[in-house]
Amino acid sequence: MDLGLKDRVYVVTGASRGLGLASARALVADGAKVVVSGRDEKTLAAAAAELGPGALPLACDNADPASAALLIATARRHFGRFDGVLISVGGPAPGFVADNSDEQWQSAFESVFLGAVRLARTAAEELEEGGVIGFVLSGSVHEPIPGLTISNGLRPGLAGFAKSLADELGPRGIRVVGLLPARIDTDRVRQLDELSGDAEATRAANESRIPLRRYGAPEEFGRVAAFLLSPAASYLTGVMVPVDGGGRRGF
Repeated sequence: MDLGLKDRVYVVTGASRGLGLASARALVADGAKVVVSGRDEKTLAAAAAELGPGALPLACDNADPASAALLIATARRHFGRFDGVLISVGGPAPGFVADNSDEQWQSAFESVFLGAVRLARTAAEELEEGGVIGFVLSGSVHEPIPGLTISNGLRPGLAGFAKSLADELGPRGIRVVGLLPARIDTDRVRQLDELSGDAEATRAANESRIPLRRYGAPEEFGRVAAFLLSPAASYLTGVMVPVDGGGRRGF
């Protein structure tokens, strides 16, 4: 199936590793060009080198108000166009309600929530018909995850923002989609498993509750992201797509 990605240009944030990198990899593999961003310049440069000439690294922080316009302008200047953005942000600090400080909440709000909103708003101003805005969210949009209180507070709010944005941009032919990963085998998920003190047992317990009985591979997530961002998904907007091996039991 031709996804129609050849020579289309996307911005992918949080792309130095994990789900952002997996998504950028899938886009480039199908012929798209990507501007990839992240906060660690060295890690980001290594990721871009792996992706090849179809990728351009730009080290910046979503929490910085200047980042949104800079990313989109860089895409236009380097690749000649701008077709969409995938907003992926590293997970905020873990912890239960009593564990997380005001500073942790504020920092997470600036990067995970407000940074994403700002980038989406900026993209909406720049995109034309056929453009797309994607959000990497979490299964916590539907059901809180124990020990991830900050994420549980912020991700559902972003899903609500994405739904509102889909309604507003639909008449212009611009789509808005969300992805809801659960146990994907990334560094972040392994670190969360290790917090239990017995990562192997925690993983086994989690896998026993997943109908497919395993964690997902990052490339499995990346392929879903590439499809949702592509013209092949042209009649999908306002959707929140679980990428969880069947872990969500509701319809």
